[in-house]
Amino acid sequence: MTRREPSVAIDGPAGAGKSTVSRLVAEKLGYVLLDTGAIYRSVALAAKEAGISWDDSERVSELAHAIAERKGITFRVVDGAPRIFLDEKDVSAQIRVHDIAQGASKVSAIPAVRDALLDVQRAAAAGGGVVLEGRDIGTVVLPDAEAKFFLTASVDVRAKRRHDELSANGAAPTLAEVLADVRERDHRDSTRAVAPLRQAEDAELVDSSGLSIEEVVSRIVDRVRAIRASAK
Repeated sequence: MTRREPSVAIDGPAGAGKSTVSRLVAEKLGYVLLDTGAIYRSVALAAKEAGISWDDSERVSELAHAIAERKGITFRVVDGAPRIFLDEKDVSAQIRVHDIAQGASKVSAIPAVRDALLDVQRAAAAGGGVVLEGRDIGTVVLPDAEAKFFLTASVDVRAKRRHDELSANGAAPTLAEVLADVRERDHRDSTRAVAPLRQAEDAELVDSSGLSIEEVVSRIVDRVRAIRASAK
């Protein structure tokens, strides 16, 4: 009988480094990376392109259900790198811009949108051997995940990281603007009525404020391997 590989849930606030850490963890473990935040960003992008306000919960919900029904969001590996496609269009770069990140935070707070995408995420992770990152993976999407982590950092560190990322991509918000946005997202994500951002009771806290990416990845990979070994 083939042993089931663990599912890895990595949650945390904006700017904590979840995307980079999750990608590297998946690579080292040989697991599939499922970026759930990218799913919501893709819905936000689709709404923007369709001229739908992110505050129009009814129309955004209809759009999300339609995308889910036609399996319009897919993850693929292209030239060794994970990419996300929206209706067969590679939107990996488009969904990483500043305003789409804000839109994702808004649309992800809509209950019907989360319902539309929940089964998609669970089905993709059903076989194990996956890494999922987001804000409610360990609490809502995969509450039975074998390995759970809550990755965070101080708000100032997270804002600086986010500012550097945006600057590298050609955006030009000030550090003060990014800091204000990060604080706003923290408040919105942690106080929303549905699936608020919080650490699962059985998740391991990883504060990356004073750690390098390599140190964070090593800590998580070692822990997952220990969990895998204990399940034999």
